[in-house]
Amino acid sequence: MKSWYLLYCKTRHEIRAQQNLALQQVDSYLPMITQQKTVRNKQKMVTAPLFPSYLFIYFDPQITSVSKIHNTRGANRIVGCREVMTPIDDRIVSALKRRVQDYVPEEVKPLGKGDKVKFVDGPFKDLEAIFDENNPDKRCHVLFNIMGQQKRILVELTNLQATSKNNPAT
Repeated sequence: MKSWYLLYCKTRHEIRAQQNLALQQVDSYLPMITQQKTVRNKQKMVTAPLFPSYLFIYFDPQITSVSKIHNTRGANRIVGCREVMTPIDDRIVSALKRRVQDYVPEEVKPLGKGDKVKFVDGPFKDLEAIFDENNPDKRCHVLFNIMGQQKRILVELTNLQATSKNNPAT
């Protein structure tokens, strides 16, 4: 009887394995999501597998040989395949498909001069500042009020988060 199984693929070969399994008439599902990533110091929206190196396959082990799947180009092995194969409940895969389909990626806009930010880590945690400018080494300058004076300090960009006050609709 056909069931869903989890296939572990070679690193970054999920799509290759999926294509080669399709040539063997084996159905598969590769959940992909779009997310914002930093590539060469620039923010880009990138589509990538939700579970890197894993692919859901739908087949009947009585009809399609397990060794044929293991020998598919890009594939490594079926997860939990020793003596008895453990199928994945159809409801789990269906729910995963719905969630991936309904997922809307949130695009984070880069900080601009004058944006209000909040420290999320480090010695100034939970304090607010004003973003001034980026530095090439993943740091940035912020204007920080301390003891009644505004000082320009250099901090790690990862320690900052834009506050909701930057959004005029709020």
